Amino acid sequence: MKLYAIIMAGGSGTRFWPASRKKNPKQLLPLGPSERALLVDTAERLLPIIARERIYVATSELLSDRIAELLPDLPREQILAEPVGRNTAPCIGWAASILHERDPDAVLAVMPSDHIVQDLPALHRAIELAELAAKGGSLVTMGIRPTRPETGFGYLEMGEELAPGVHRALRFIEKPDLDRAVEFYRSSHYLWNAGMFFFQARTILDAIDEFLPELGEGLRDIGKARGTPDELKVLRERFATLPEISIDHGVMERASNVAVIPVSCGWSDLGSWQAAWELADKDENDNVLPEGAIAIDSSGCYAIGKKDKVLAIVGMKDMVIVDTDDALLILPRNRSQDVRAIVEELKARGDSRF
Repeated sequence: MKLYAIIMAGGSGTRFWPASRKKNPKQLLPLGPSERALLVDTAERLLPIIARERIYVATSELLSDRIAELLPDLPREQILAEPVGRNTAPCIGWAASILHERDPDAVLAVMPSDHIVQDLPALHRAIELAELAAKGGSLVTMGIRPTRPETGFGYLEMGEELAPGVHRALRFIEKPDLDRAVEFYRSSHYLWNAGMFFFQARTILDAIDEFLPELGEGLRDIGKARGTPDELKVLRERFATLPEISIDHGVMERASNVAVIPVSCGWSDLGSWQAAWELADKDENDNVLPEGAIAIDSSGCYAIGKKDKVLAIVGMKDMVIVDTDDALLILPRNRSQDVRAIVEELKARGDSRF
């Protein structure tokens, strides 16, 4: 069997506004410790264990050209452009149907495009375990061992060991309140849900038929048109009718053959400006600033400025400042999650600057 990667890169990254926009979202920006786009880092970390010809990117029609620019060595047919976003179950199902047609024995590694992993050997070992478990017919997910009580992540409850390093996944748990997050952190049975999945293409397609028959029927309709003159027309018309549901809710939470691989790999979902500050190199005052910036009596700040402007801050503590051509964001670092509210307000106003 061959392991194929499906990198999901269709999100909008609203929590990183105003740097992240609908046409240039988070995964296409250099927001991590390296100077490369997050998507490029994701593809590069997979290359030691998955050949380039088996790495696919699932994205939107809006972003496909930009992704082709960022990944020039990736053949264009390996960029799967959805005509409309319908959440992760249709995304994964459509990609699985394409790869199953190309290789009936395909095993899929489904990865987010916008996460950070700092311990690559640990990730690669976990992927090898996940591939073996998927080969045995399991729907496999990867769980991150918590490093703190966290209310911003979903969790997995881990059951008995099925094979070395592979456990039964007992249940998926929505984002908890702080008391439950503390309880989960103190226990050895709970993991963060990292949104990474591994399964044979045929296994996930069978599961979709069982739990999401409407989606399965739609994928077959799209598949029948593949390679015909009507392929794009059918894809655009039929994809928009697929049920909008995540793979977690639609399949993983309902199936009985779900396994989980616990891993500690220096993982971060890079979910906010706060997380970006935590991961970045800082100066002696814990500031993350652009080259040439001036900081007087300021500490713990994260700032992004324009190359042709001097960014200067005075008397600021634990703030986020992001200056772009058409927007300026200033907020306390500990309120980074509230950036989403700004984007929602822009949408409500009919303002396209999101």
